[in-house]
Amino acid sequence: MADLSSPVWTCPTCHTEIASSFCPGCGEKPLDPRDLTMPGLAEQVFNALSSIDSRLLRSLHDLVVRPGALTLAYVRGQRRPYLTPIPLFLICNVIFFAVQSLTDLKIFAPILDDQITTQPLSDLARAMMTDRLTGLGTGLDQYRPLFNQAEASNAKTLIGLMMLPFALVPPLLFWRLHRPMAVHVVFSLHFYAFLLLLFCVPLLLVAGAGLFGFPSRLDNDVDTALSWALLIACAAYFHTATGVVYGMRGIKQLGAALAMTVAGAFIFLGYRFVLFAITLYTT
Repeated sequence: MADLSSPVWTCPTCHTEIASSFCPGCGEKPLDPRDLTMPGLAEQVFNALSSIDSRLLRSLHDLVVRPGALTLAYVRGQRRPYLTPIPLFLICNVIFFAVQSLTDLKIFAPILDDQITTQPLSDLARAMMTDRLTGLGTGLDQYRPLFNQAEASNAKTLIGLMMLPFALVPPLLFWRLHRPMAVHVVFSLHFYAFLLLLFCVPLLLVAGAGLFGFPSRLDNDVDTALSWALLIACAAYFHTATGVVYGMRGIKQLGAALAMTVAGAFIFLGYRFVLFAITLYTT
């Protein structure tokens, strides 16, 4: 039924006469003369940015403070208050690498010397590197800077590879629930978005310490302590999130959290090795 209190106007998109405040076909509204003024343009830009910022800030807040809440909201169809999973993951990715650029630490992409000496598969990595350098006819000193630069670049573009194997973990743990695969993928995207923000904490600590003349790299004891702290934080995230999203309680909730933490740790180490191999054979 037409709104008799609204003047008739022609929709510029549908080219039909409308007697309501908005076009029912495309959502257009009558042109306000103020829209073509500089104050009107500034007002539109402010409204657009404030809407995006409010959704982003709300999403980041709930991602960190309310584990599982974003996944549950997505499953229930609450899309308006939050950013959808993939844009949120990409934004967290940008935040992480921006913070990482403040330090010499490369969390996802250890430098070549670390890859062949301190990683779990360093013996295999060293053998692969030796064969590769022989085939290229070059030495380690000449190859090192090329590898480190390429690996750092690959880490930015391939970081989503970790999410793919992890997305198989929830359906294995909760197969009795018969949840759609998309739920597990969204759960995984939200976890890795959280993980990227979590890794920003030690990076900021190192960057802050660098301002006071402390080393920009961590010694083994500090690195081990931080690694355990990050694992505990991930376990706490999973414990809460599995209760919210999958309804786990008690010993099942604790067991699921531990299983996901262990799986995440192995996938993280595996990603480092895969990144090493990809970089090694593409440089």
